[in-house]
Amino acid sequence: MLRDSDASALRAALRAAPYTVDAVAELLGADAHRALMRNETTPARRRTADGSPLSTLTRLFALQLPVSLDEAERALPGLIDPLSVAGVLERSVGEVAARVDLRAYGDDHHDWWVVCDLTPGLDGSPRTVGPEHVLGISEASSSLAQLTVREPVGSALDLGTGCGVQSLHLASHAGRVVGTDVNPRALAMARATAALNADDPSSPAFEVRDGSLFDPVRGERYDLIATNPPFVVSPATGERLVYRDSGLPGDEVVRRIVTEAPSYLNPGGWCQVLANWVHVEGQPWTDRITDWLSGTGCDAWVLQREVADLPTYVEMWLADAGLQGAPDYVQRYDTWLGWFEEQGIEAIGFGWLSLRNTGRDVPLLRLEEWPYEIEQPIGPHVSAWAARTDAYGAATDDELLAAHLVQADGLVQETIGPAGAADPEVIMARLQRGVRRARQLDTVEAGLVGACDGDLSVGQIIDALAQILGHDAAQLRASTIPTVRALVADGYLH
Repeated sequence: MLRDSDASALRAALRAAPYTVDAVAELLGADAHRALMRNETTPARRRTADGSPLSTLTRLFALQLPVSLDEAERALPGLIDPLSVAGVLERSVGEVAARVDLRAYGDDHHDWWVVCDLTPGLDGSPRTVGPEHVLGISEASSSLAQLTVREPVGSALDLGTGCGVQSLHLASHAGRVVGTDVNPRALAMARATAALNADDPSSPAFEVRDGSLFDPVRGERYDLIATNPPFVVSPATGERLVYRDSGLPGDEVVRRIVTEAPSYLNPGGWCQVLANWVHVEGQPWTDRITDWLSGTGCDAWVLQREVADLPTYVEMWLADAGLQGAPDYVQRYDTWLGWFEEQGIEAIGFGWLSLRNTGRDVPLLRLEEWPYEIEQPIGPHVSAWAARTDAYGAATDDELLAAHLVQADGLVQETIGPAGAADPEVIMARLQRGVRRARQLDTVEAGLVGACDGDLSVGQIIDALAQILGHDAAQLRASTIPTVRALVADGYLH
């Protein structure tokens, strides 16, 4: 799509504008920016009429408006013809329009650009997408980026790279990055994304390979695999959108990734997956996922973030395909629900799976439902969970009693009771970071947590509490150890 020389010149023009997330947000202002996030461009049109290179690029790509040839030449000097040949722009008499999106994107440390298809459905227009549509920055891709562990690694795999956004993140902390996809259009756009950002010294260019799932990397191993696969659970109608429909039945694509990934992971390596899974009548969802994980040699933390009822699920994905109002909308809706009924599916779960190749004969699994607030990014807290699991997941009672623990960052204690009362009726420990859990504590547990500053061992603290409260020390140790395990597992203590 883009020659290296054109990519270099385009990168220079985008920087000169400067066409960055912060600059676009400042240009538009908060109200117009929020409206654009709702696919409404009118407020942003009013803010981008000055003819500056930044306004021109914003109108051209984010607002999908044609701009005059003169304005386009000022924003992209010498690039109109080569970008038209590459399929990025379309030139007519006196005007230039975008054929693909160049999305300003970044994080706290980088200004990047992502090549993807234009956003469908702006300003209430019909949302129509082709089978090979390449999605840009979505809520799902942002969730995976925040879930991913960002420790320095030698190699990383972006399975189902799409426009290449996850590969950009991975290349900032991995020595080598490979992105794979089965969609030819996605491969071209991911390569363009790589070329456009190739000169960032902290984000070396990533390699893009053609193929389904793990086929392009047979025999290779990685330190980190990140994937937002085409996980939508839909009947095999013969018509699918590649970015969301795998063509495999039910949640089979997620099962395959989870069960096959360990053979592509180095020792200690991570596989992190954004996924849907089915809730089958008569089977807890945790049993289904546990079946996938058993025998992988991987510890795993699975968070189910939400559960969709079947009508809501079907409506969401029919709307995503732009089929609301289509002549066969009701028929498609009914067919989908009928297929769910045939399969014994009663709901669809959505969540995050983080697997770590620890090589244990009996992996340590944590599966939980958490539809509540989470502080992002969650990746550092996934790393912290692994560290706690390594240190104390299989610890004996004596080892845990000998541990010197400290409170988690941001742990606060709340007390509830009548004003002026000598003692509170309720004591709560509340995590302000990561998974924002809360746990009610009794007097002993509150004393234990309050004393965990690293100086005394758990056993010493319990013995001191026994003396203060008049309890038998041995009995208090035995009754408190399960609570200590839970406090460590949940991240209250480290």
